[in-house]
Amino acid sequence: MTDVIVVGAGPTGLLLAGDLAEAGLSVTVLERRGSEISNLSRAFGVHARTLEELDARGLADPLVARSVGRVTDARLFAAVHVHFDELPSRFPYLLITPQYTVEQVLRERALAAGAELLYDAEVTGLTQDGAGVVVESRGPDGTTTSRRAAYVVGADGVRSRVREAIGQPFPGESVIRSIMLADVRLTEAPEETLTVNGNGDEFAFLAPFGDGWWRVFCWDRRDDVPESAPLGLDEVRAVTERALGTDHGMSEARWTSRFHSDERQVPEYRVGRVFLAGDAAHCHSPAGGMGMNTGLQDAANLSWKLAAVLRGAPETLLDTYQSERHPVGREVLQASGTLIRLAMLRSGLGRAMRGLLGGTAIRIPAVHSRAIGRLSGVGFDYAAPEGADRRTGDRAPDQDLADGGRLYEALRGGSFALLAPSGTADVAGWTDRVRVVVPTAGTGECVLIRPDGHVGAIIAPGDTAATHLALAALCGAPTTQPSAT
Repeated sequence: MTDVIVVGAGPTGLLLAGDLAEAGLSVTVLERRGSEISNLSRAFGVHARTLEELDARGLADPLVARSVGRVTDARLFAAVHVHFDELPSRFPYLLITPQYTVEQVLRERALAAGAELLYDAEVTGLTQDGAGVVVESRGPDGTTTSRRAAYVVGADGVRSRVREAIGQPFPGESVIRSIMLADVRLTEAPEETLTVNGNGDEFAFLAPFGDGWWRVFCWDRRDDVPESAPLGLDEVRAVTERALGTDHGMSEARWTSRFHSDERQVPEYRVGRVFLAGDAAHCHSPAGGMGMNTGLQDAANLSWKLAAVLRGAPETLLDTYQSERHPVGREVLQASGTLIRLAMLRSGLGRAMRGLLGGTAIRIPAVHSRAIGRLSGVGFDYAAPEGADRRTGDRAPDQDLADGGRLYEALRGGSFALLAPSGTADVAGWTDRVRVVVPTAGTGECVLIRPDGHVGAIIAPGDTAATHLALAALCGAPTTQPSAT
């Protein structure tokens, strides 16, 4: 019996698999596609909070090194600019890198950690009982295989078979239809790393892929055709030119496609021993580039909880995946929906008011800080459990440690970090999962930081009983019996 089966080998599933395997758990990934990572994926950017999560896994710097560029200032509309360089993060920018590069980095790590990745494995059925889950999958030769696991995570996209199997609805609506998507060559590079504009009837967006190709999203309000309708370069070029004023010398499309953008979210991220993450749980417009990022943050939240429960933590810990991530998914859906609707404003008066009001509001520091916090993910905290210190669940910013390291380096390997100003704390029994580190600044309290970089508990210095209680609740059973108090 496997500890966890992950369905879907996109970024969300691969991050989960890598985390679980690093924790010493057995994990199998089932992917209906072949093993070749497609370079035609839609996502193009990695936000600051995702980079922080990757930093806690030692993956951020390698990904930055393989990236196309960084965006520190983004123009959402003509008069609305957001400045990512004001983010309180080690990564004050939007990193431009295609989704397939993220997948490559995550797959390499998952395989190195010992995860089993099975491709051409299409899930055909799923049943669960009080002790586990059975997943049926069909291989390329038509053979059906049954596998049993303690838990299953569906990270298999908007057409999730796992979501269907557990009977979760996917309520919502289509926001925009017949979006054109293409990878093209440009003879004239745009001045800005990201280029976007709309005129009421059309909009276009350009982002570099770093290998001489550019990703184009464009849309024409007057041309609502089925996704199956043929799409040629001439049509993409014409819409782009009308929206941006130039097609930047567009030529040689290696791929074109049409798709529609939905706003949907499942009511429950957990049904028994089965969980949904990423696009299987929520989908929204591409505005803001938050889709892949939200899925990766789902994975970072869920993985350590599964590991802790499999090590003896209370089963109720898994319920916090729903209570913490569902509100974030809902807010991201609303934010991206607002952005796409503002981009689609048809009347000249509406667009003028958008620029005037938006441009004025975004210059208010509190408004700007909230906007970039939500776009980047850095601004999301989780609600504290009843009776806990109100700071519990807050995002913990990276900080320097007395030994010359950083907090997020101390989280690597799926570890918890206990910030102990005195330099000592009784974590006997959990030394394989908790690192005691000394902050260079602080309030004098001990702060337990979860592997996903959020505050797990605030503990008075020297309170061994409270320390052990927090560790048992969040880390699982001790490996050895802790000292008596």
